[in-house]
Amino acid sequence: MPSGRPYPEPVAERSPSVFVDEARLCARGGDGGAGCVSFRREAHVPRGGPDGGDGGRGGDVILVADRNVASLLSFRDHPHRRAGSGRHGSSKLRHGARGADLEVRVPEGTTVRDLHRGEILADLVRHGDRWVAARGGRGGRGNARFATNARRAPTFAEQGEYGEERWLRLEVRLMADAALVGFPNAGKSTLIAALSAARPKVAAYPFTTLEPHLGVVRFGEHEFVLADIPGLIEGAAEGRGLGHRFLRHIERARVLVLLCDLAPADDRPPQAQERVLLRELERYRPDLLDRPRLVVGTKADVARYPFDGLAVSAVTRQGLDVLCGRIAELVEAARAEEPEPEPYVLLTPTPEGFRVERDPDGAWRVAGRAAERAVALADLTNPEALAVVHRRLRRMGVERALARAGARHGEVVRIGHVELTYDDET
Repeated sequence: MPSGRPYPEPVAERSPSVFVDEARLCARGGDGGAGCVSFRREAHVPRGGPDGGDGGRGGDVILVADRNVASLLSFRDHPHRRAGSGRHGSSKLRHGARGADLEVRVPEGTTVRDLHRGEILADLVRHGDRWVAARGGRGGRGNARFATNARRAPTFAEQGEYGEERWLRLEVRLMADAALVGFPNAGKSTLIAALSAARPKVAAYPFTTLEPHLGVVRFGEHEFVLADIPGLIEGAAEGRGLGHRFLRHIERARVLVLLCDLAPADDRPPQAQERVLLRELERYRPDLLDRPRLVVGTKADVARYPFDGLAVSAVTRQGLDVLCGRIAELVEAARAEEPEPEPYVLLTPTPEGFRVERDPDGAWRVAGRAAERAVALADLTNPEALAVVHRRLRRMGVERALARAGARHGEVVRIGHVELTYDDET
């Protein structure tokens, strides 16, 4: 991977209600299996002929949008993903098995960019959208494929191709699946810190949180983004305090979790807190009351008021598993009801042919998949195999291209991992 970046890094758009989660992915398709060199050997069957089978194709790495994946957290420490390689061919014309494809689950709304050029390759916005990130290599042909009337017993076969490898940058605009809404000091920051890896500032005074904090919560097979919204006060809908600034963070959340303090400093009962919170939400945007919501009592370990609903404690972890389960159910139902946006995929045709260029050390390089396939034979020390390579390169026009580029007798020519010597007399 190049150490420098030839293009400037795109600036990720960030807003208080949405942030951009980024991760790098190295996707590598599986290698193709090698063809087999084998001859039929049975009693009473003289000169049975070649029977080497073909190698299997390597598997592809496929990115799949999944509504149950909420972040790119799994790529932070493990950015490499590789599909299965094809099996080698064997005797009796037995072909190798195809390598297994690898499906990599990413959140809905994931944008895929080329890591070095920055161009957008795909935008996987709907559940089930798929995009092949790295294709597997083609399997090599066995020696039975090279039998002709003039070549009855070929003693060579093809190697399998290496799988495609590319570095990608994944970006997803994380919208809060659920927002914690409550009065200042209701325990929102302590709760999100207990449920996720988010580490907001926690202190025993009002308005400790001035900007929302987002944390990814994993619970069983569920994953969702939880937002710690700065505390609301009565009159927030009319702009009191920082009301409008705080309320706008709630607009894009799928589920609202109303937190009622069971040990409030102002001695306001939890039922009164709920009424005030709902009134402020309705005054700001009436449709917020149509969102799925869950009412939860916090600080159950030091509660001073009775509470009929779900009571939790971030300190003793009382009720946290039940809370996560209920939020996950509401989030999953809300995701399923959302309209499906349109995906975007950049269709790039596979480059054909080849190009001739100079390596830094002065050697010539013939680049291109077609040229690399032409030399992908198992044993280039075999005169028959070398003759096949020469014919392939000549038909492709590689020799003429080298001559036009100024190649001279005796210079090194690299094609893939093979080094040849240019002979201008051939």
